[in-house]
Amino acid sequence: MNAAVKSYAAVDLGASSGRVMVGRVGSDSLELNEVHRFPNRPVRVPEGLRWDVLGLYAGVLDGLRAAGRVDSVGIDSWAVDYGLLDADGALLGNPVHYRDSRTEGVAEKVWATVPAEELYAATGLQYAPFNTLYQLTAARSTDRLAQARRLLLMPDLLTYWLTGEQGTELTNASTTQLIDPRTRDWAYGIAERLGIDLGLFAPLRRPGDPAGVLRPEVLEETGLTGPVPVTAVGSHDTASAVAAVPASGDRFAYICTGTWSLAGLELDAPVLTEESRAANFTNELGLDGTVRYLRNIMGLWLLQECVRAWGETDLGALLLEASKVPALRSVVDAGDAAFLAPGRMPERIAEACRASGQPGPESPAEVTRCILDSLALAHRKAVQDAQRLAGHPVDVVHVVGGGTRNALLCQLTADACGLPVVAGPTEAAALGNVLVQARAHGLVGDLAGMRRLLVRTQPLTRYEPRGGTERWRAAQARLAGD
Repeated sequence: MNAAVKSYAAVDLGASSGRVMVGRVGSDSLELNEVHRFPNRPVRVPEGLRWDVLGLYAGVLDGLRAAGRVDSVGIDSWAVDYGLLDADGALLGNPVHYRDSRTEGVAEKVWATVPAEELYAATGLQYAPFNTLYQLTAARSTDRLAQARRLLLMPDLLTYWLTGEQGTELTNASTTQLIDPRTRDWAYGIAERLGIDLGLFAPLRRPGDPAGVLRPEVLEETGLTGPVPVTAVGSHDTASAVAAVPASGDRFAYICTGTWSLAGLELDAPVLTEESRAANFTNELGLDGTVRYLRNIMGLWLLQECVRAWGETDLGALLLEASKVPALRSVVDAGDAAFLAPGRMPERIAEACRASGQPGPESPAEVTRCILDSLALAHRKAVQDAQRLAGHPVDVVHVVGGGTRNALLCQLTADACGLPVVAGPTEAAALGNVLVQARAHGLVGDLAGMRRLLVRTQPLTRYEPRGGTERWRAAQARLAGD
């Protein structure tokens, strides 16, 4: 191997599976390969829904063993959830899953002390019942929290087990609703008013900071030869994915697609207005002082649930048939919480269409077209609203993540937004993880340099809008009841 090329292990953990990818990076080269994938199955026990964090850690170790020699390791995962450690550094039970019911009704208790408007103005985070702030409020009277001497967010917990060192990575910390996005430090006043002990959190780390080296026991179990450093990356997977958006300049929107669609802008400063809160936009922190200003949309979860209901399905053939269905015949609100739960998704979508006076889609192709039109419409509204609220116009929409494989969705998004869509890379979170490690070790330059390398090395597909924006405007108005 060329001495100028180095290898980095990216541990990328999602809500249903985890994988270890190895990226090989040179001054003008970037290759990524999956070496190990493992399930992430939450477990329902008498006290509620929990993560099998020991199973996840075992998967990480297996993946590092399969990775072979690497120059660094980085970990990214989903947001908000955490593990509690006692005074000896031992884990106090399995971490609670963000879909656990313990936060039901908690937000109203928080708002009684800090009104929602004040909370948004201080932290910039949209309301989500599972934000860490609400989880900690729900846990306030528990023995486990009383025993805890340290709280580590999920990627930081696994990093601790790998290295023995504790830290709190900033991009993920910004999803707790306890960070001030202006100072990029803790929102001390909010925490004090709500009785949350910020001393539970380990010191903040930034992407690129050293996070320790693999412990001797980890080296022995994985067969790696030390020292192997662990590097803090954008440990919230969306932060890593946005870092891997292959954009030039700043006049772009992004959509991170998969089970969820996360649509928004990369800004230099947060937008903390009441109008922004009412529009349900969030301000999360990214690399190099950036802010991820975005809205959460239900995403391809809708189609995934339908495919599960239909049984064995040829997805390529289904999408081809859906492309022949008349556009915008029926649409639903892709952000409606009514679609959050699993089960009966085709019927629920048809019922929602009929309830709003539209024809109910019947065949799988019709349901699929309804879903993709609805997602494109939600993408359109999020991109339009973000530009208006931030005063930040864009010329192109970058789509990254698993949804880039869905050419019909990418084309419909271009049509709906009236803007070119550049689709790719598919493995954006893992690539962003790898590139932050490479930058920390001097192989690539700043964020713009990382993105130039992506443009040169990753396959990208461009979709031009085909016109007909008036139809999309009319569908948006119909959905809004105007």
